Amino acid sequence: MPFTADAIAAQQVQECLKSLYGLVHEIEEKRQLSENGINAINKHNQEERGSFMQTDLKTLYKTAVSQAEQEEELLRKALQKITDIRNIKNERRIQARNAGNKETIRRGAWMKMLLSSAQALPLFVSKIDEKPPPLCGAIPAEPNYFAKVGDMVAALAKVAEGDGDNWILAEVVSFSHALNKYEVDDILEEQNQKKRHILSKKYVVPLPLMRANPETDSSALFPQGSIVLALYPQTTCFYKAIVNKLPQTHTDEYEVLFEDFTYSNGYSPPLYVAQRYVIAMKQKTKQT
Repeated sequence: MPFTADAIAAQQVQECLKSLYGLVHEIEEKRQLSENGINAINKHNQEERGSFMQTDLKTLYKTAVSQAEQEEELLRKALQKITDIRNIKNERRIQARNAGNKETIRRGAWMKMLLSSAQALPLFVSKIDEKPPPLCGAIPAEPNYFAKVGDMVAALAKVAEGDGDNWILAEVVSFSHALNKYEVDDILEEQNQKKRHILSKKYVVPLPLMRANPETDSSALFPQGSIVLALYPQTTCFYKAIVNKLPQTHTDEYEVLFEDFTYSNGYSPPLYVAQRYVIAMKQKTKQT
């Protein structure tokens, strides 16, 4: 009897989880070795200088660096396994949708999922002299890049008859290289008269695929005072905003001021938006 797509996906997830379990144990072993090495160095620094030869101290440092590098490599492998699991589940979700299994998710649940998705976005931590790649934080996609099926994007689309075009949060259904156009689904179907949109590539902006670490890669963040498009909290629409404060740690969000003429100064009070939902400002032009 052939395996179903669900069974194959479940088996792949189990294999990844098994590998992840082994990696976690290896990481703990390396962490303990690293901690012992650091303790040995600290102990040496507290003792008389003459009680340890300089070569012995150099050996301690080399060992500690090697152990830290091995721990780092294992951590990166574990994070990749977590990413693999998410990708497998997302691919299965897309396959189920294409097979006609319609998702019915309430608005409140969607908002929680969007927040969780932003918090779980992979964190890029650069190595020495490594630069953040495209779609890390504020780094834009390369000109010839196109978002993959299932990716989240900002799309300039008409959400209701009589209204103008708005930047909305959408999911990529397909991309036609011949036409240079995307087919995207609005995230919140029940709010819109037209869920699916066919849009030129210039009206679709890929969202970041990784968070930038402010402590190691602050260059991949929008500078303070930047004009951006940001997802207004508890909505699925992007609006013009100014970056008021940058994230200080990898768990922080941007503090932004949304353009809002109902306030005397023309801007809303400070609101917080995750890195995943902050993109470079795009001019809102009429589609033809």
